[in-house]
Amino acid sequence: MLINVIAGNSSKELAGILSKKLNANLIKTELKIFPDGESKITLRGKFHRGKTILVQSIYPPVDSNLIQALAMISKAKEYSTEVIAVIPYLGYARQDREFLPGEIVTMRVLGKLFKAAGASQIIVTDIHSKIGLKQLGLKSKNVSAISELVKYFRKFKLKNPLIVSPDQGGIERAKEFAKEIKLDFIALQKIRDRKTGKVQIKNQNIEEVKDRDLILVDDMISTGGSIIKATEFLKKQNCKRVFVTCTHALLINDAEKKIKKAGVTKIVSTNSIPGKTASVDISGIIAKAIK
Repeated sequence: MLINVIAGNSSKELAGILSKKLNANLIKTELKIFPDGESKITLRGKFHRGKTILVQSIYPPVDSNLIQALAMISKAKEYSTEVIAVIPYLGYARQDREFLPGEIVTMRVLGKLFKAAGASQIIVTDIHSKIGLKQLGLKSKNVSAISELVKYFRKFKLKNPLIVSPDQGGIERAKEFAKEIKLDFIALQKIRDRKTGKVQIKNQNIEEVKDRDLILVDDMISTGGSIIKATEFLKKQNCKRVFVTCTHALLINDAEKKIKKAGVTKIVSTNSIPGKTASVDISGIIAKAIK
């Protein structure tokens, strides 16, 4: 059975690579944005009856990319027996619970929208919260890009390297990365004000980072606040070079420039979000998840 792959506007390159790996029929998209911000999408290509894969990361502009994804799923459902939504970066994944009274658990809303549009399954990459997947209420799969990121870093000549998680919440991720690359890891203690978003590092002195190259591992970088605070702290501990790696590099508001200014040598991310730091391809792990 032939598979169709729709290249959403936010993930055209990744969709193209994925379609080749799956030997699939690539459906291209044509996007027009009206002056009022509305999206008009035209699918270009002939559908084969059977399974269709939509590839569309939902990064800024989040709401536009979300609506486009839903629209394309709805259209694909007209031609397909099954529609799988491949959303490497799923916006709203941090809104997976009611942190403060009155907050909306938007991930539940997303699940209803995807289901109503016609998606039978959602495949994401290194989602910020596993709880969020359960909130979707839809068949879902989370694939890890850690093995691909590790492969990239194996090419580097590092001095007595150490893996670092910028906070306690990322311990499992850093542990997995360290195990894969066969290195030790540590986790910093970070506190964030839920109302202001201000980040502080609680640690005092960490002797084990002295004169060592460090790899800061995270799932995503948005404004870079946590990475900047962690880097500034680690530099004061007399470490050597600091490398940063993540699956999703949003890098909002000159975040890349600010991170480099804090002392980071290089940022390495995947092509879940296209950009200058997207050095690691995740089409292979997505293709495996689909097969």
